[in-house]
Formats: sequence, C-alpha cells, structure tokens
Amino acid sequence: MSDEPLVVVGIGANGWLGLGEGARAALLGAQEIVGSGRQLALLPADVSAVRRVWPSPIDPLLEELTENAGVARCVLASGDPMLHGIGATLARRVGPERLFVHQHPSAFALACARLGWPAADVELISAVARPLESIGRSLQPGRRLIVYVTGADGAAGVAGVLCERGFGASPLIVLEQLGGPQERIVRSTAHEWGEQPADVLHAVAIECRADPGTAPLARAPGLPDEAYESDGQLTKRHVRAITLAALGPLPGQLLWDVGAGSGSIAIEWLRAEPSARAIAVEARPDRAARVSRNARRLGVPELEVHVGKAPDALDGLPQPDAVFLGGGLAEAGVLGRCWEPLLPGGRMVANAVTLEGEQALLAARSAHGGQLSRIEIAHAEPLGGFTSWRSQRHVVQWSALKEQA
Repeated sequence: MSDEPLVVVGIGANGWLGLGEGARAALLGAQEIVGSGRQLALLPADVSAVRRVWPSPIDPLLEELTENAGVARCVLASGDPMLHGIGATLARRVGPERLFVHQHPSAFALACARLGWPAADVELISAVARPLESIGRSLQPGRRLIVYVTGADGAAGVAGVLCERGFGASPLIVLEQLGGPQERIVRSTAHEWGEQPADVLHAVAIECRADPGTAPLARAPGLPDEAYESDGQLTKRHVRAITLAALGPLPGQLLWDVGAGSGSIAIEWLRAEPSARAIAVEARPDRAARVSRNARRLGVPELEVHVGKAPDALDGLPQPDAVFLGGGLAEAGVLGRCWEPLLPGGRMVANAVTLEGEQALLAARSAHGGQLSRIEIAHAEPLGGFTSWRSQRHVVQWSALKEQA
C-alpha cells in the first residue's frame, strides 16, 4: 500500500470560489479526482486530473481507493466531509493516519446561520439513502430539525411524513443551493408545501408543531399502547418501560427482540438510542409484517425483522449486546440459546406470565445469577357508581448481566 494520503475535499454550491488554498492545491496536484457528476462539474478546466464519477454501487471503487498504491487521489464530498458523507466512510476503511480532510462548512452549519438557530439546539437527520420515516422518531413539539434529502421531491416527502404523523402545522423551510449564487430560502408549512418540487440541491428545516388533537410521542420508553398496531401480543406500557430500563440501550449496541409480537421492545430500544441496532425475531409472518409497519410509523424503519421460530431462527445472527425474550420461555433450549451468544458485559431480560415461564426463569437465575422481580400493575376503573382497582396479570422478570471473560 502506498504512503500517499487519500485526500478528501469538502466542496459547496459555490464550487472553486469556496475552497481554501490547501484544498485547491490538493486538487491541482491530484492525478485522479473522484466525485459526483455535479461536484466534478464545479472544478475549473485547469484542474487536469482524471475525473471519475462514483459508480453504483460504489463499493468496487471504495475498495480501489483503499488498496491502490502510488496514485495521488482526491475525493470530493458535499459540504463537511466528516458530518454525513464519504469522508466518514473512508475514515472507517483506511484509518485517520492515511486520510487528510479539507473541511468545508456543512449545509447544516449554513442553514443554522441563515435561520439564526443555535446549532447546539438543532437536530440533524440525514434521509440520504435512508427512509424518510426516520424523521418520525424526532417529532416532538418545540424540536428544531434540519433534514438532508435527495432529489427534487425531498421536501415534498418530508412534508408528507409530517402530515401523516399529525405535524402538518409545522413551519417548513426549504433551503436551496446553500452558499451558492442561486441560493434561495422558501418558508411554508408541511400542509401548505404539498407536492411541489424543490431544487435538486436542498435541505429542509422544520420547527416541530403538533396539529390539534395530535398526542406527541416522547422518546422515553413506555409509549402508550395505542401507539402500536397489535393483535394483543404487546408488552404493556408500564412493563415495557421497566424492561427497557433493565436492557439499558447504549450507543451502537445490538438487541435481539426474540418473540417480538408487535415489536414494541425493539422499537423503543431504537427510539431511545438512535445509533443502536435491533433485530426482531418473530415466528408468524403476519406479526412480523406488523412489526415492520409499527417500526416505520414510529420512526425506526431501520429495525431488521427476521421471520422464524426460535431457537433455530437465531442461527447466523450477529452476536447481541442485549437480548429480550418475551415469549417461548417454556420452549426447550430457547433461553439457553439466547444466553450463549450474548457478548460479555451484555444484558438479558426475560418476562414471564405463566407458571411454566416462571420455572424457566428460576432455572436461569440458578444457572446464570441475576435478579428476579415481580411486577404488579393495577389501573383505576369504574365499578358501578364507584371506582376500583383492576389488576393486570403480574409479570415475573429476570434480568442478568453476562460477566466479562
């Protein structure tokens, strides 16, 4: 492998004029420059390097950039290369010691500057090559969002998601060609924007405002049961909040939700920690489809749904950092098959509502330690002309931490 650094140059809508001396020198001295067709067209004719447009898929060229020796290369990135884009991808592949990045103001920074929004109070969501439904996780009144989108229909797609989720009243600001000579800012609402197109190069700013009658959904675990489409296979709200507290979502960690039912545990794991991952394992195809619908509606379309019955359905899945087992406890081998691949330091939580399930949890505590808890919830309900407590079926919960090797 060559000692030649791989140079990444952030470039904005103002093209060559917006680049610093170092970035210009790197491009003038390069033998090859890789970027999108739009980015490459921003370079002047006296940049003599061979220009290569990203293919689709980009993986073969990424591999070539990582391994090829003796070629001075520059890669163009939109705005700040290390915010959302190719710079971060290359850093993971080649490491920081072989990467040199020329920074550029991001569309996020430019949008905050144009709107007078303190950047620390604004959330950035990239819907580039990702489902727009991911916006749903962040729809709480008072939150400010900037959304990266692709294509002329990006703003219309964002407006559609807001209207579907009961946030059509939200001010929606479309920022086109930020930093360039054709910059334009259009103010509207999600309801008013409708299907109209925007410039291909645009971002969308949102001040979240709920429509009358919309009940906002917090990111904290314990969403109302009514937030889920369900056939009754649903971990109830209060037990769900206790279960998520025991699982403890952490950055980048993977959860197995085994016997997912309606998918509520995996969904709220992802809502609580956006960088986490989750796999929902469900034996019934109709329920698995319902899990996917719930995930999209509640803003976590990245949830992976695996159709199959445990324990066989667990074969080949990546090792988890946390496991929730909400059903099938009495099935032979299921609990042990969930515990075995759990990474050191990982957490396992299992809930039981039957005597057979409780016996399996007693055996699990005997084998692996951990804590047993009995959760009893009662709700006040009418009784004739009075009010009385109505108890839910109690839940026995086992939670355990797998010791470090």
